[in-house]
Amino acid sequence: MKLVVVESPAKAKTINKYLGQDYTVLASYGHVRDLPAKDGSVRPDEDFALDWEMDPQGAKRMRDIADAMKGADHLILATDPDREGEAISWHVLEALNQKKALKGKAVERVTFNAITKDAVLRAMAAPRAIDMELVNAYLARRALDYLVGFTLSPVLWRKLPGARSAGRVQSVALRLICEREIEIEAFKPQEYWTVEAMLRADGEELILARLAMLDGIKLKRLDVTDKAMADRALAAIRAGRFTVAEVEAKPLKRNPPPPFTTSTLQQEAARKLGFSATRTMQAAQRLYEGVDIGGETVGLITYMRTDGVQMAEEALHGLRRVIERDFGADYVPEKPRRYTSKAKNAQEAHEAIRPTDPMRKPGSLRLEGDMARLYDLVWKRAMASQMAAATLERTTLDFLDEAQRTGLRATGQVVLFPGYFALYQEGQDDAEDEESRRLPRLRLGEAAALDHAKADQHFTEPPPRFGEASLVKKLEELGIGRPSTYAATLEKLRERNYVRMERNRFSPEDKGRMVTAFLENFFKKYVEYDFTADLEARLDLVSAGELEWKDLLRAFWTDFDATVRGIAELRVTQVLDALNESLGPHIFPDRGNGSEPRQCPTCSTGQLSLKIGKFGAFIGCSRYPECRHTRQLAPSEDAPDAMPAEGKALGAHPESGEAVTLRSGRFGPYVQLGEGEKPRRASLPKGWDGATLDLAQALRLLSLPRAVGAHPDSGEMILAGLGRFGPYLQMGKVYANLPSVEDALEIGLNRAVVVLEEKKAGGGRGGRGAPAALKDLGPHPQTEKALRVMSGRYGPYVSDGTTHATLPRTLEPQAVTLEMAVLLIAQKEAAGGSKKPKSTRKAAPNAAKSKPPLVKAKSVKAVKAAPGKTKAKPAKSRDAKSKAAKAAKA
Repeated sequence: MKLVVVESPAKAKTINKYLGQDYTVLASYGHVRDLPAKDGSVRPDEDFALDWEMDPQGAKRMRDIADAMKGADHLILATDPDREGEAISWHVLEALNQKKALKGKAVERVTFNAITKDAVLRAMAAPRAIDMELVNAYLARRALDYLVGFTLSPVLWRKLPGARSAGRVQSVALRLICEREIEIEAFKPQEYWTVEAMLRADGEELILARLAMLDGIKLKRLDVTDKAMADRALAAIRAGRFTVAEVEAKPLKRNPPPPFTTSTLQQEAARKLGFSATRTMQAAQRLYEGVDIGGETVGLITYMRTDGVQMAEEALHGLRRVIERDFGADYVPEKPRRYTSKAKNAQEAHEAIRPTDPMRKPGSLRLEGDMARLYDLVWKRAMASQMAAATLERTTLDFLDEAQRTGLRATGQVVLFPGYFALYQEGQDDAEDEESRRLPRLRLGEAAALDHAKADQHFTEPPPRFGEASLVKKLEELGIGRPSTYAATLEKLRERNYVRMERNRFSPEDKGRMVTAFLENFFKKYVEYDFTADLEARLDLVSAGELEWKDLLRAFWTDFDATVRGIAELRVTQVLDALNESLGPHIFPDRGNGSEPRQCPTCSTGQLSLKIGKFGAFIGCSRYPECRHTRQLAPSEDAPDAMPAEGKALGAHPESGEAVTLRSGRFGPYVQLGEGEKPRRASLPKGWDGATLDLAQALRLLSLPRAVGAHPDSGEMILAGLGRFGPYLQMGKVYANLPSVEDALEIGLNRAVVVLEEKKAGGGRGGRGAPAALKDLGPHPQTEKALRVMSGRYGPYVSDGTTHATLPRTLEPQAVTLEMAVLLIAQKEAAGGSKKPKSTRKAAPNAAKSKPPLVKAKSVKAVKAAPGKTKAKPAKSRDAKSKAAKAAKA
């Protein structure tokens, strides 16, 4: 019997059907070992010795594999055909050797680029040994990422409280986002005007032409700078008589783009489908691992982590046959198109992403949501890559007046032969206006009458923020990171709250800008684009066997360790001074009145500066504690800089006569009643505008929490308030959320009683309702526990009733599959994740409280007595200990 090990249960299930009864296929569920998340896992002083740790789930998988090896005479490692796949196979082999489970049995490594029966059987017929050069490249990357993370992150925690972590690629990606934001903030809009005329030749349709010459001077796009010049141009156009001065028609050819790599798939899915990189890779993984088609599980696309654009010969010919059948011979080029990658550091170790069988058209398959849309994209792109070029004609018509001092230009483009346009056109991140109109055929000297003319004002716009597609493209252009890691890198930036998404574009949070400023000031070399790209190139040399992995680590660690030691000596005040300088234009913007931007608006003598508090950074006065002025990092329209030092007066309290003011603090705008050591305060709820806030609204906020009334049955007081997680009702230990702030301000006793009773009836800790099931996924393939997608207070999660794993932000609950849920649960358990609710966990250890009704009390006492005897006689025999253990267990 032969034992085959793969990394995922879905892949194992598919391959098991192909191989027959002589094979057993087991899944390792990804990596079975990793560097433990603690100091000393990589030891540079011991020639970069690595300590590997197996989590409980990994240990269980390895026990299953080792047990299966007892009845096998052959081990076949069939993990993915990339560096990570090679590393997983190596870890499995090392763990089995440590268990002495192989005992001279044959070990083989096989790889296949597609999960189809033919591909798997061909791979089984061509085994090889583990590629140690790829493993060494993995070891180098893993050690580098560990050394950077576990050396740099503690420095951030000490010098910049509130910062979470830094990473080799993550920090450079964050720098790109922050630098783009600085460009946008520094951008000065420039006014310009466009002047357009609608012309008509004899019997022809209207032609749109733009101003190209004025007073005999040729103009560029931004040359008409004000209304006076635009009006002068309009007058010249209306006064002139125009004829055709030049006709130019140029034939153009557009060649199709190459088939997808990992990064181009992520880019195009973001542009056309609105998918995040994570969502794209999750759908691609399922398409690769296989779906059921006519009772047979088949992989629909080739391996999705690749930077190669080449395709196998049989794939090329298969695509050409389908093109000829569906579109005709004219759409098939004379020779197959063979592509080479232009990306920096491209390894091209694997084929491009393509359908495993082009005959499987998207419309003929019954696929669910994301998988259907992504397969359609992959199929069309692969087909288009082997189609004929599109043929176009671009026409330019120039018109001049009699004096030849005013000129107009019309441009148009027409498709003569669609070629691959008939199936697919590549998306653009920021599409430019391109003329696609057909222009009439006019002769030189032919007159064109003016129908009407107009002038429009415009302003230049700053460069756009990065979206996922454009950021991935930029990282790839710079040679930073590997395409297979981009999804995890971008997700990490969001998880750390270093960035936020606005209209699917990355905008840096203040925390992210501070981390970037800190690294640029004190670790500049390590966030430079050229350094990171060069390090990536050296890692590729390790993969190629041209550089020893420990030599690379030594060269990196020598300088990096010295830099970290130097920073450790810096005081926090020195760090803040450097950040004040770097972030000055952002956190201390020009007030527009000639005053010093850093002058404290409260005391007028102190200087504003970055301060570090328990919850991160804020702006405070240098004269603290005499002056207690504070505000958020980035000033808002309602910041104290725009208010008097004592805040904006809203009026007086009708009963106490104390002043009610609107102020802005480090956590945002708030209202305050009176003065003193601890005045009553209330934060403005989300969506409330400080500019329109009046006294009545402020008094209502200051009234919270308010007493709604006593419960008619229990007599307990019911309170309505506004807390960290929004408006709520409270009665003792029972809390219930309210839909809006208005509910907290206006809810009456009758409705409050109903809301609280409904909450109590729902159960859960603190009276919270039982979570709702959003999707039933079926039983766990090993534990047979029911897996469900649940709706939780902090977002959707998957649960088997014991372990709960939060869904990534980019993953829709209805898109979760059984295989994804199994993997999420396994990862959560490996990380020591949540088990049963606390009430269940507390009750379980106490045997007396949870004893079955048939067990007599004295038997419980007997069990309790056993530990006391053990303490009195430490040298108790093994038999006695065993008996005591059995009694306790009973």
